[in-house]
Amino acid sequence: MLFNARVQLLLLCLILTAQSRRQGSRKKRWSEPEQTLKPGRPPAWQFQPQYPSADGFTIPPLYKPKPSQSGLSGFIFNTSNMALGETPDAVFLVGKTRLENGMVNGPLSRKIVDGTKTRKLKTSHLLRVDEHDFTMRPAFAGPAVPVGVDVQVESLDSISEVDMDFTMTLYLRHYWKDERLAFPSATNKSMTFDGRLVKKIWVPDVFFVHSKRSFIHDTTTDNIMLRVFPDGHVLYSLRVTVTAACNMDFSRFPLDSQTCTLELESYAYTDEDLMLYWKSGDESLSTDDRISLSQFLIQKFHTTSRLAFYSSTGWYNRLYINFTLRRHIFFFLLQTYFPATLMVMLSWVSFWIDRRAVPARVSLGITTVLTMSTIITGVNASMPRVSYIKAVDIYLWVSFVFVFLSVLEYAAVNYLTTVRDGKDRKLRDKIREQSQTLPCTCGIPHTKTMMLDGMYNEADANSLAGYTRASMLAEDPSDKEEQMVVHLALDNESTETKKKGTRSFRFIQNTHTIDTYSRMIFPGAYILFNLIYWCVYC
Repeated sequence: MLFNARVQLLLLCLILTAQSRRQGSRKKRWSEPEQTLKPGRPPAWQFQPQYPSADGFTIPPLYKPKPSQSGLSGFIFNTSNMALGETPDAVFLVGKTRLENGMVNGPLSRKIVDGTKTRKLKTSHLLRVDEHDFTMRPAFAGPAVPVGVDVQVESLDSISEVDMDFTMTLYLRHYWKDERLAFPSATNKSMTFDGRLVKKIWVPDVFFVHSKRSFIHDTTTDNIMLRVFPDGHVLYSLRVTVTAACNMDFSRFPLDSQTCTLELESYAYTDEDLMLYWKSGDESLSTDDRISLSQFLIQKFHTTSRLAFYSSTGWYNRLYINFTLRRHIFFFLLQTYFPATLMVMLSWVSFWIDRRAVPARVSLGITTVLTMSTIITGVNASMPRVSYIKAVDIYLWVSFVFVFLSVLEYAAVNYLTTVRDGKDRKLRDKIREQSQTLPCTCGIPHTKTMMLDGMYNEADANSLAGYTRASMLAEDPSDKEEQMVVHLALDNESTETKKKGTRSFRFIQNTHTIDTYSRMIFPGAYILFNLIYWCVYC
């Protein structure tokens, strides 16, 4: 019994001691004098997310207690977590003695500022966005709104002949006046906003005519800028990449020049509601001097404007950005014209190869024909399928005809050689039969019975084995009668052949003459074609 009483007394003492220490630490927290902080150790109050007061309410972490030498513990604002444009809700300056009644004692006390009575300044309030209906244009039911436009071309990314379009990145700027956005300003300075305000006010509905794809850049945010002046003038700028169609004429390709146009127009407002115009004439279009293309030389940028009519909706103002491009020819000289010319010249080599070398001349001709076919196919693969003839087609197909004619030339030479050899073989057989029927030719070698005539080929001439008319007449007189008989037979055969027109056919049968003339005619005709071609298209 006595032991239980002692235990209860001990527990009561411990509880009282703990409560007294808790109250002492609470008073020390509000009245602790300024201390020197140790290096690398932050003050203790930075670790407290909330600060309880004597009357039970909690001070938010926006305010931090800062000890002072005057004995007053003040509160400063923690503005690191405040958003731009926000104002603190209250300013607290409290003493160290009492906070129960919400009063501040002491000679240095200040009046508590009630943050709920401070009106927050918003953009919508300044521009009075909520007070007007911005779904309607400025000066609704009045005269047309003049909207000035200027463009700065940042880059001309690509020109596609296959798709017949171009891709351009540009800064598009609009200028107009909307008195509903006017605001008072003592310094007459403008205000700049991003794309979030654009959705709340009226902006021109300009679009790109004949565009295939377009988008506004959004890295790292939407590339949109809105600048409002105190008198209501507005500058609306955005960065756009657009891919638009370009009607190209390839009749002189690759020695051509192309003119492409980017067209701007209001989608909904006719010329009675919105008047689009170039703000500074031709100076409204500016370009970067560093713009360059791999295949084209940019010659000129200029602007125009005119009205466009739609039968169902009416007349609209349309602005044009025109630019002229001239194609670089050097790439096509290396990839198309030089290889085609070399293939034609290579086909002429067969004129100097012996006509009996059939494999050499045939393989050379087929190789050049196939190479020309490959060049033509490669050029047409990178071009649109147009129904008219291009300048490069004329050159390649004429070169192909020259190569093909060189193959036909050897086919003709080989055919005539075969025909002549067959006729010579028949003539020799006939002469051999006639010589066998003549008794006077007995004992005379067969090679000696052949007389040199223009109708025989080189093999026949070599078969004489050194016998000529003079040598045969200079032989033994006893053989003169037999030789005269053989000579008479040959002369009779020659007379019969000439009656059939062999004199006019003898030139064609001479295959050496065909190759000789081809060596001059083919190069001369091709050089003449090149002179005419480059004079017409350059």
